[in-house]
Amino acid sequence: MNTPIYILGAGAIGKALAVNLILAEKNVVLLRASQDDIPESTTLINCRYKGEDLPPVEVKSISLNLVDTLDGIILVTTKAYGNEAMAQKLKGKTGSSPLVILQNGLGVEAAFIDADFPELYRCVLFTTSESLSETEISYKPVATSPIGIVKSDLTDVKQIVQAISTSGFAFTDVEDIQKIAWKKTILNSVYNSICPLLNIDNGIFHRNEEVATLAKEIVTECLYVANAAGIELTQEEIEERIYFISKSSDGQLISTLQDINNHRETEIDSLNLAIVSIAEKLGLQSHVTRTKMLGELIKIKSKF
Repeated sequence: MNTPIYILGAGAIGKALAVNLILAEKNVVLLRASQDDIPESTTLINCRYKGEDLPPVEVKSISLNLVDTLDGIILVTTKAYGNEAMAQKLKGKTGSSPLVILQNGLGVEAAFIDADFPELYRCVLFTTSESLSETEISYKPVATSPIGIVKSDLTDVKQIVQAISTSGFAFTDVEDIQKIAWKKTILNSVYNSICPLLNIDNGIFHRNEEVATLAKEIVTECLYVANAAGIELTQEEIEERIYFISKSSDGQLISTLQDINNHRETEIDSLNLAIVSIAEKLGLQSHVTRTKMLGELIKIKSKF
């Protein structure tokens, strides 16, 4: 059976997913979360994958408020700062359908836990993406994106992975999604603060020794908090990942820099400032001074 797949959020990630799933002959609807009362329509989306153009695809979309029931797999690709409002918009529409949160950061699933969604999963994205226009996007997977269970009584996560994975946008199931979420959040706390403040692309860390040194200092701070919170990660594995991502993404702008350039709210509260918040709860605030300063500078910069 071709299970319906609802993609909540019409940004670069949502559109990239939609294009790949439609090319794989899946039943896909793109749900517009921020715009109400837009009737069902189709839009031709052009997607560039690893520098190569995929076939243009007609993507069906409709405003979320016009849909009463979401019976299928629901993929949330909206920005994490809107999760509380999004959980309320979805309340009563999903039944026992699995809800997969495709967002980076710490605690992004909290609003959906509080709203008591019965089938809740978390994905950590390892993909760079950029909207070139309303109908053109570019994306490049860095690695397969893992999905793990947050709360579930019915659905096998392997079934979800099988249903939404394609050759161009692949997923895998994991047991410990929180450890991976911490690892990715530390990576993002480096990229999503340093790159926007320098107004530079992701490749800077392998090109500039001073910037690489600052990155290592941020990693050290974040790992102190992670280890205190019971998450076992090492400096070496994080630094290796920073270098690998940087080498493979010369010219790619991190999402926070894209948001600032487009005068949009950033997700820094679920990255640097989420780690700072956890540090404060653990009495470790003196160990995250650089991480906090960079996060606060991003907050200030995003207001200009």
